[in-house]
Amino acid sequence: MKRREALKNTALLGGTAVFSTALVTLWQACKEQPRLSWEPRFLSTEHAHLVTSLVDTILPTTDTPGGLDVKVDIMIDLMIDQVYDEATQEKLVAAMDQFNDQCVSKFGKVYYQLDGDQQKAMLQEAEDTDPKFGYSIWGYGVGEQKPIGFYRSFKSMAVMAYCTSEEIGKNVLNYDPVPGKYIGCLPFSEVGSVWSL
Repeated sequence: MKRREALKNTALLGGTAVFSTALVTLWQACKEQPRLSWEPRFLSTEHAHLVTSLVDTILPTTDTPGGLDVKVDIMIDLMIDQVYDEATQEKLVAAMDQFNDQCVSKFGKVYYQLDGDQQKAMLQEAEDTDPKFGYSIWGYGVGEQKPIGFYRSFKSMAVMAYCTSEEIGKNVLNYDPVPGKYIGCLPFSEVGSVWSL
């Protein structure tokens, strides 16, 4: 083998090594980028990532299905798109942006890019500082009803979507599609799981 060919082959091997190292680094970066498994109807991609991450943190998969297993994030997007009026949609988007800004201010990244401990810290802070729901009787507010923050209203929406999903209603909560006989006095110990409506 001539010297020139040997140098050429050595350069090719070196280039391949550099290229493959760069490729592996790029591949790792791509794997770390969260991807949506659904197409939002109203939310931007950034807001959809926030909703998906919040649902996963608030309603994680345990021995029962999590919020993402029953598509709570998709339900929230549809609800915002089809139920909320334009003014409410704008307020919600502004609240999402403000929440993400708080995450950036505290940790340097938006919510869905934070690690699990940072996400939990943000939610704990919101849990401690967001105004709570006022008292109500049969769904009607009693006394002064102060506005609640983004976190608490989002959590309420997520839990409602979760509990009213078919999977949870039929397979996790007790379910009786046609009400049975009336039992006026039943010991609580015999009731079992919470009942689905």
